[in-house]
Amino acid sequence: MASLEVPQRPQLAVSGAIFRDGKVLLVRRARSPGMGFYSLPGGRVEFGESLHTALHREVAEETAIQIEIIALAGWREVLPGPTGGGHYLIMSFAARWVAKEPVLNDEHDDFKWLEPDALGDLKVTGGLQEVIQAARRLIPG
Repeated sequence: MASLEVPQRPQLAVSGAIFRDGKVLLVRRARSPGMGFYSLPGGRVEFGESLHTALHREVAEETAIQIEIIALAGWREVLPGPTGGGHYLIMSFAARWVAKEPVLNDEHDDFKWLEPDALGDLKVTGGLQEVIQAARRLIPG
């Protein structure tokens, strides 16, 4: 369970643009920060944990699915806003679905497998479309 206290130092996090049959997995956040927004599965890296290990753990905790990590697709820095919030450096990876169907934990209340160009007017976190497009270019065939 994530702490509600905002850390006073930048936090390292990971996310995964997970592709299955040409579609990417998006999850909707059930609580702050970003409540109601669709984003990629992921979360904070624990001390002593590699980025790949953190991504496998976070995806399994949040969705129960298994993935194969392909490559780093990019990164994004999230700074505190005028009303507060945390400071995060998010390393985003391109990944492929391997096994299991999504079963969400309490951090999320919905998921969708969508064509990368079909996000439409879906409420998404900042920079999501760019990360998805970068990851898509790294997924073979």
